[in-house]
Order: sequence, then structure tokens, then C-alpha cells
Amino acid sequence: MTRSELPILAALKHPVRVSFEFFPPKTDKMQDQLWDCIRRLEPLGPTFVSVTYGAGGSTRERTHDTVVRIARETALKPAAHLTCVGSSTGEIADIARRYWDEGVRHIVALRGDPPEGMAGRYQPTPGGYPYALDLVAGLKKIADFEISVAAYPERHPEAPSADFDLDYLKRKIDAGATRAISQYFFDIDVFLRFRDRAATAGITVPIVPGILPVTNFAQVTKFSAACGASVPGWMQTLFEGLDDDPETRRLVAATMAAEQCRALAAEGVGDFHIYTLNRADLAYAISHILGVRAK
Repeated sequence: MTRSELPILAALKHPVRVSFEFFPPKTDKMQDQLWDCIRRLEPLGPTFVSVTYGAGGSTRERTHDTVVRIARETALKPAAHLTCVGSSTGEIADIARRYWDEGVRHIVALRGDPPEGMAGRYQPTPGGYPYALDLVAGLKKIADFEISVAAYPERHPEAPSADFDLDYLKRKIDAGATRAISQYFFDIDVFLRFRDRAATAGITVPIVPGILPVTNFAQVTKFSAACGASVPGWMQTLFEGLDDDPETRRLVAATMAAEQCRALAAEGVGDFHIYTLNRADLAYAISHILGVRAK
């Protein structure tokens, strides 16, 4: 039996912790859905919840408003995404100080995608921080933020090599990052090999696996091709014949993600960052299977 085939019903050897990622709403209806999701997941006591930016920082104000409302109205610890795109260093400083004044102490510092999305060519914003490394260093000069950064088990699609990508992660951590959150992946051995390589490179901060429940296989396949995440052939088999059966797709998605987490937990992983897609049902089910209960 390989590590990827560990049975889902095997007992967990240690308690696990979860964090959740939301995206800011674009409409009133989506705002209601987001807050239903937040209220549903709040009792689980996640270590933190993060709120994303759109491409080119296009949802900056909605991200800020959502993060601040979480800080004010819930018991959750919010983490705000900040990117280098579309803002000068002075504007970033203003945004960061606003967060600090609102009691937000955790930033997810990212380079960010171009305004036209992942298909566009990244160009540093004039007068801004060129890359995530520079953003991390700049934020640490503004205030003593807890800073999470991105890690890529299958390397960033623009990195010239896996070694270059790993070295860049080490530099972000040396600049002040306290945690890395991984790009999603589906083969657990991909993450475990990356974790081993990171340890050999002297990276000692937690590397938290990013877990993506898959409800639309075709969409995830297309997105994965753009961001450099591999999709194993067995996933296609799991979702065959379910194009017109969304309920079964959700059940398969929750089971697959939970099994992925439990297999990783058997290898000593204790924290998981779940990309909720603002859907509470899947994130709640996965957390429940992992033994995370309402507090």
C-alpha cells in the first residue's frame, strides 16, 4: 500500500487544525452566501481565515471591508491577502496600517496576478514592491505582522527550476514570513517530497498544505494547467459520468479531500488550509471527518 492509498477510516494519530480561505463577494447575493459560510464555519474554531484579492488587486476594497468585518463581528482571526500589483509602496503601507489599527495582525503576502489574470504577463507596478520577497520585507518594517507566503510543491509556473523556486521560498521566510501555505495539489507524495526538500534547504517554518475540494473537474483541470498543478488520472475516473449530478460530485469532492488530509496527517501533517470557494458544506464536512468539532 502506498502513502496515497491509506484508508480513510484509519485512526488519526494526533489532532489536526484547519484554516479556511474565502473570496470577497461581488454582489449582494454573494455577500449573503459568504456570510452564511463564515457563520457556519466559525464554531469550528479555525486557526485563522484568509480573504483573497482578485487579479491585479481588483477586489482590494471588498477584501478590506470583509476582513475588517470579520475582525469586528466574529471570534475568528482574519488574515488579509495583500499583493504587489496595482499599488505603490506608500499605498501598501497605508493599507497595512489600516489593518493594524483594526486589530488585524496577519497578512498573506503575495506577488499577485496581472490585472488580466494568470494568462497575462506580470510586470512590477511602478513605485511598488516588485515581488513577494520585497513585500514581506516592507511589511515587517511597517509593523510586526504575522506573515504567510505561498509555496509551490510543483514549482511556480514562472520559476526557471524547482531549486530556484525553493530558494525563493527560503528568502521570503528569511525576510520575515512565519508560515507558508501551499498551492493546491492532489497527489500527497508531491507535497511530502516538497516538505522533505524544504527541510533539507533549512526551511523550518510550518508549510501548510492547501486543500481544494473539487466540484467541477473540467474547470479544475483547465485552471491547473495554467498554474502548474498536476491532475492525476485517477481523478478523472472518480468524476466520470457526474457532469449532470452536482450532489454526487460534492460527496465525491468531500470524500477525496478528507482522504487526502487523513493520509497527510498519517505522515505527521497537523495543519490544513481549505479553499472553501465560499461553500460551507464541503469545508464543514471535511473538517468533521478530520475530527474538528464545534467549540
